[in-house]
Amino acid sequence: MSAGAAVVVADLGSGNLRSVEKALDAVGARVAISGDADAIGRAEKLVVPGQGAFGACAAGLDRGGGAIRQAVLDVIRAGRPFFGICIGMQLLFAGSDENPEARGLDVLPGHVRRLAAAPGLKIPHMGWNATRRGPAAANGPAAGLADGSFFYFVHSYYPDPARAQDVALSSQHGADFCCAVGHDNVFGCQFHPEKSQAAGLALLRSFVAA
Repeated sequence: MSAGAAVVVADLGSGNLRSVEKALDAVGARVAISGDADAIGRAEKLVVPGQGAFGACAAGLDRGGGAIRQAVLDVIRAGRPFFGICIGMQLLFAGSDENPEARGLDVLPGHVRRLAAAPGLKIPHMGWNATRRGPAAANGPAAGLADGSFFYFVHSYYPDPARAQDVALSSQHGADFCCAVGHDNVFGCQFHPEKSQAAGLALLRSFVAA
């Protein structure tokens, strides 16, 4: 581990935790992976990865009687930096088309929606896509990113913020869609920065350095 900022990667029972840990270590963070609510709640900076289904990741928040859910909310409400990856980002919203019965964190207004089907359009969307800056890119981890930065995606759902100012980055797959959100101390992306080479590391480096 390096001598940079202390970052806790929350273990919700899904997500590519080791790849996220290695990427954060590469950009100078001291990293700990934990599924312990107390450790998560004390995090200086918190990263929440998630893969699979929205409902399974939401269930991971509710392990131990909801203690992890509360710990994540405590970090966010305390103003400490939060970075959600893939479904870890989707959990910032109240719910998702994928599992309507599952509860997200309801931190950002909006909803998680399924990519619209179209002839010849493959869903899940997998591969490298260019991104464009939105209003929320002015501050936070995306502040230094240029328009046209490429990131690696594997997804069928995307965030649809109710407030235009919460859109940090957008991309296109058949139609335009929001692929990263930001508000105050909270940031999240639909793509995988830990799999996105230089651009992904730059995003994580900015989060760690803030």
